Order: sequence, then structure tokens, then C-alpha cells
Amino acid sequence: MTDPLDATETAQWTTWKHANEAVAVAVAQEIQAAAGLSVADFSVLSRVIENGSGRLAQNELGAMLGWQRPRLSRQLSRMADRGLLVGEAGTAGRRLITATEAGRDALAAARPAHARAVRRVLLSRAQASPNDTFWNVLQHIASDAAPADDLAELG
Repeated sequence: MTDPLDATETAQWTTWKHANEAVAVAVAQEIQAAAGLSVADFSVLSRVIENGSGRLAQNELGAMLGWQRPRLSRQLSRMADRGLLVGEAGTAGRRLITATEAGRDALAAARPAHARAVRRVLLSRAQASPNDTFWNVLQHIASDAAPADDLAELG
């Protein structure tokens, strides 16, 4: 049986969780303030526009985000209701998701806000480190991880 975390490990784990949450909250607030988008809206639009040139098959989008079909369908319906994208039947029964002009405009407004938040809350502080150990550790963790809903949403 594995021993529970000791006091130092627990403190490090708690610090990691709080830091991760602080970055996520800052990004979410900046995107919402700048463009009226949720993190989920931003995640969908950025993939459709930047990976699909404005149109992407729904199943490919779901795979990119690591989302299950019901979650993706609900999100796409909400975004379509707000005029950010449209869904249409494609060939071979595939559903295509297309960003509208309003969706493109919203993403264009959100991108600089996203960058500001990431730079302010994470990158400027991490660059104060004298070496790349922090980033090397994160790269190893990320390369071993499967896509997770929470991480996929952060852009």
C-alpha cells in the first residue's frame, strides 16, 4: 500500500492546485470581460477557427477537446443560440461546425485577453526562475497525460 502524502507533499500539492486555479480563473475572467465568452466558448471557437479554418467536423472537434459527445452537443447548441457558430449536415453523415462572423469577432477580441492573462499570471512569474526546471517538469507531466476537459478548455 502507498503511504499518504506527508506534510511537505501535501503543501506542494495544495500549492499546485491553487496556482493552477489562479491561472484558470484569471484567463476565464479576461476572456469573459473582453469578449463575453466562457472558457468553453473560447476553446470551441479557437479550435474551429484556428485548426479548421472556420469549419470543422463535430467529431474532430470533440476529439481535439477531449469532450464526450453529450457535453459537446450541449455546448454547441448554446453557442449556436448565441449566433457564434452554426451546425450543418456534411458528407457521410458528418456534422460540420462553422464559426459565424460573430464567433470570429469574439475570438479575435478574446485572443489578446487570453495572452494578457497567461503572461501576467503565469509566464511573467515563471520566467523569474533562473533555469527551465519548472517548464521541463511540466513538459514531462503533460506528455504523459491524456487530454483532460479542464486542460483542453484553457486554450
